[in-house]
Amino acid sequence: MNLEYFIAKRLSDAKNHKSSISAPIIKIAISAIAIGLVMMIVSVGTGVGLQQKIRQKVSAFNGHILISNFDDNVSQVSLAPVSTNQDFYPKFTSVEGIQHIQAVASKAGIIRTETAFEGVIYKGVGKDFLWSNISEYLVKGRIPNLTGPLNAEIIISEYLANRLELKVGDNCNTFFMKESGSQLPNLRVFKIVGIYNSGFQEFDATYIIGDIRHIQKINKWKPTEVGAFEVFIDDFDKIDEKGLEVYNNSQNKEDPTKTLDAQTITQKYYYIFEWLKLFDFNIVVILIIMIVASTINMAVALLVLILERTQMIGILKSLGANSWSVRKIFLYNALYLISKGLLWGNLIGVGMLLIQKYFGIVKLNPENYYVNVAPVNINFWHILTLNIGTIIICLLVLLIPSFIITKISPIKAIKFN
Repeated sequence: MNLEYFIAKRLSDAKNHKSSISAPIIKIAISAIAIGLVMMIVSVGTGVGLQQKIRQKVSAFNGHILISNFDDNVSQVSLAPVSTNQDFYPKFTSVEGIQHIQAVASKAGIIRTETAFEGVIYKGVGKDFLWSNISEYLVKGRIPNLTGPLNAEIIISEYLANRLELKVGDNCNTFFMKESGSQLPNLRVFKIVGIYNSGFQEFDATYIIGDIRHIQKINKWKPTEVGAFEVFIDDFDKIDEKGLEVYNNSQNKEDPTKTLDAQTITQKYYYIFEWLKLFDFNIVVILIIMIVASTINMAVALLVLILERTQMIGILKSLGANSWSVRKIFLYNALYLISKGLLWGNLIGVGMLLIQKYFGIVKLNPENYYVNVAPVNINFWHILTLNIGTIIICLLVLLIPSFIITKISPIKAIKFN
């Protein structure tokens, strides 16, 4: 048996140790470790969860990479058409990691009811549209049926439906302006078959989604002409790399004049993703503060334990134990205390994340955070890394206060009262 571990275990289990002067200090150290880990688990879980949820919402309405005409159009409206007769459509096989590609088109319009009107962007989609990205936000009704002939079915956001006093089953008059402002606008009567709520105010206040063939008819485009292509990738962390590859592989090598642009959502919504990067900085700051607070409390507790066991240290040294062997006893003891704190920290921290995940107790303002409920991400590897990192950093820091053992003289320690 490991002698140092055996002695450390006896010290931890000793009844007189639990009633000694160091008992409250040890409890404070354990509590500090537990609270620190809870704060780290919650900050990482909520920070990463919010980042992933916002990325998911932005990509659901835009894809990860948008291929369109290379022009100075900065609006959400499709002006010049792009042919679907491309090498990369309908399957983008020249670039690895492409999950899906779909053709879309957008056109600005105005929905007019008897009591109100709202400016909107009609997003036209086809049979290849990935409805699974939108269906999770559907709160009422169903998605439009685009598999058959052209129909007037659309989905509208809950935000627009409330402002226009519309519901599932209602018809709404939508006016689309023609290129020549002197001509009467195009009128389309759409039927609302579904209502969605993404919690992303910028999209909810703007988009209605329906059949792309309406835009093709209004703009007098051919069936093979669309506004843009939305590309989805497997790994978001590689979005910049894949964006460059998609751009290089979407050009018409035979006709360089037909240049297409490929823009990632991190470029298109630069302000959102720069804001998300602040969460990484905040998480790092929280981790540093919590680890520093935990290690300081553990260092104080270890010093108290050493001073309280000065006689024992002198006896062990007089029996031939070297300083490192005695230091290991107290480091084992500290590891036990750290593990106890981590156990409670994991139980409380993971428990709080699970409660938030399944009950959504903490609400957020979607105008500021783009979500209604604080999302969480429970990642086993993140939690394991936090635990291992806390143990390693604490033990490394505790080597410093344990150095005081080397300065204790056996003769003076045995005489100590």
